[in-house]
Amino acid sequence: MKKMCAILGAGGHGKIVAELAILNGYSDITFFDDSWPQVTNVEQWAVAGNKKVLLSKVIEYDLTVIAIGNNEIRCALQRELKKAGAKFGVLAHPTSVISSFANVGAGTVLMANAVVNPFAKIGNSCIVNTNAVIEHDCVLADGVHISPGANLAGGVEVGKDSWLGIGCQIKQLVVIGVGVVVGAGSTVLHDIPDYWTVAGNPAKPLKTK
Repeated sequence: MKKMCAILGAGGHGKIVAELAILNGYSDITFFDDSWPQVTNVEQWAVAGNKKVLLSKVIEYDLTVIAIGNNEIRCALQRELKKAGAKFGVLAHPTSVISSFANVGAGTVLMANAVVNPFAKIGNSCIVNTNAVIEHDCVLADGVHISPGANLAGGVEVGKDSWLGIGCQIKQLVVIGVGVVVGAGSTVLHDIPDYWTVAGNPAKPLKTK
């Protein structure tokens, strides 16, 4: 019997999610996107409707994944679809390493070679991207995006909807607030308040919301 996966979001991130779904045994992949009906395909996969269409039939799918990069929007859509009966789970690349002592929330995706070490806790609707490392005892709230090659040392806390850029390094026990953006390649040595954007080596504030 075919396992069916619905993906909301027909961009580049959605393509990676589609491959993850296939690698996890989902043979029937269907996209939904608000660009439909202007957009009807993502590579070889069909775009079958917009969000409204998905909401009307989401209970038919064995798994639903929100493949949208904006953290706040992704979380809001997951809540909306869950109320409509959508099934969410953890979708992890076979080369990712997730400790049996870690906890990963529903709707989270983990890309190739991502590492989640013991007693780390990752919330719902997070993205842990290619080659990212989440060390022991880290805590990531809902809707966090960890970009490719980012490294979080032990005990780091990351607030809801924060985005840590590609290749950034976070010192152990640092607390990163809600809605924070950390620039690519930055080294974070100190706590970051809510809604700050920081960048540099060491990271310094650029702006706040």
